[in-house]
Order: sequence, then C-alpha cells, then structure tokens
Amino acid sequence: MPFARSEDGTKVYYETHGSGPAVVFVHGSGGHHAAWWQQVPAFSDRYTVITLDLRGFGNSDSSFDEFDSRVFPDDVLAVLRAASVGPAVLLGQSIGAAAALKAALREPALAAGVVLAHSLGGIDDAELSALVAADRAEAVKLPVIDRLLTREFRAADPAKTFLFRQQGTFNTATMADLRNLNSDGPTVEAVVASGLPVCFLAGEKDAVLSAATVRRAAEKVPGSVLELVPDAPHSMYWEAPALFNAALERFLSRVFTGVPA
Repeated sequence: MPFARSEDGTKVYYETHGSGPAVVFVHGSGGHHAAWWQQVPAFSDRYTVITLDLRGFGNSDSSFDEFDSRVFPDDVLAVLRAASVGPAVLLGQSIGAAAALKAALREPALAAGVVLAHSLGGIDDAELSALVAADRAEAVKLPVIDRLLTREFRAADPAKTFLFRQQGTFNTATMADLRNLNSDGPTVEAVVASGLPVCFLAGEKDAVLSAATVRRAAEKVPGSVLELVPDAPHSMYWEAPALFNAALERFLSRVFTGVPA
C-alpha cells in the first residue's frame, strides 16, 4: 500500500487512479479514501484522481490520543509530493475542506484550485463565522444521520445508507476526537490575494451549512465559483453523485482549460 510521510513522520495512506490533470479528494469526518467510490470511476478516465486518508482515518497512522486538525494540511501536502502530481485541484468535503484550502495556500505551486464542498474551509471572517455558528446551532437539534442524508434517500436506498453508516467503523478518529477544527483559518483577503480559483460546492438541502451562508461566502470571495445544487444534502457526493460530479466537472474544466471564473 502506498504511504506518504507527513512533516512529523506520520504515515498517510493514499491511492492514485487514472492519468491527466490531477484532482485530490479529501474526505470528511466520517469518511476515508473509499468514500469516493462514486467519483473515482467518473473522473479517472481523464484525470489523475488521488484519494487519501487523513491521520486517524482509514489506513493512515492512528496512534494518537487525539487528532489536531491543524496538521491535516501537512498530510495533504505530503501526498501531493509523494504522488508527484501538481498543480492539482484539491476538493475537501466538510472538515476536509479546511485541510484542502490551507494546503493550497501553503504550497500554491502544488494547487491549481480548491473546491470547498459543504464547507467554507475555515475562512476567518466574523460575519461568515457567525452565520456558520447559527447554522450549526440548528443542525445539532437533528439526529446525525438527518444532517447528512435526506430521509427520502434513506427510505429509497437502505443498502447505500447502511454502507454510508459503516464508513466510520474503519476510522479511529471520531468527530469528538478532532481538535482545532476552526483554528488558524485564512482571511477572506488572504484567499482572494492568493489568486487561487475557488469553488463553493453545496446543496440547497444541506442541514449543516445553509444555502444562504454559502451564497454569502461566495459573494465575499470575488471571482469564486458558486455551485449550489437544488435538492442535494450535506453528503451530496454520496446521495446524489451525478449532481456532485457534474458540478465538479464544470469547475475542473474551467481550471484546466484556463477559462475565467
């Protein structure tokens, strides 16, 4: 199995599929590299697709008492270097978005763009932080599964719902173990000044991050791309992969053909 070595020596598992311009998928708190089973086949015929396990998840080193999310960007960068690809579009789902954005800003030569999927990537902005906090205050009133997948999907496809729940059993880290999720985020000004192409990708039925909050974030980052998909939940990549993949394809086409946002 291929492993990269993060800056502190942590072993980080990753996989590479296909060839062409590179796109890296960074999972959320309940996922791991295999969460992207509906994306890898859809993109690997024309892109180099890289999936990875952040420390504490999947096959990566999990021998820690707790998991500091401030080092997650180091894991992403270690994989980029080990796989010898770049510049790559980094897509982060939920908590993975902050790792993707920070990694891209730290090593811009390795990044062609960033997709913040169902997350604002930890951007440090007073207005946005207040909006995110308000959204989370409503989200925690719901059972966890209701935040992630719609009831309609769970009723229609119990097998995929079961598999979705099982993902977390392969991880050592849980959401409760993660530390500093909202620490050291870049300012809006830093994101804009980087010149990095940014896409906000979310669903209008996201119970964790509201459509209004995502729209406001896109307004505050001039030149960013907004992909706000109707009828899609927080885990769109799983529940509605065709919609998720189509939105990602539009952004990849812009980035890798040089079309302005």
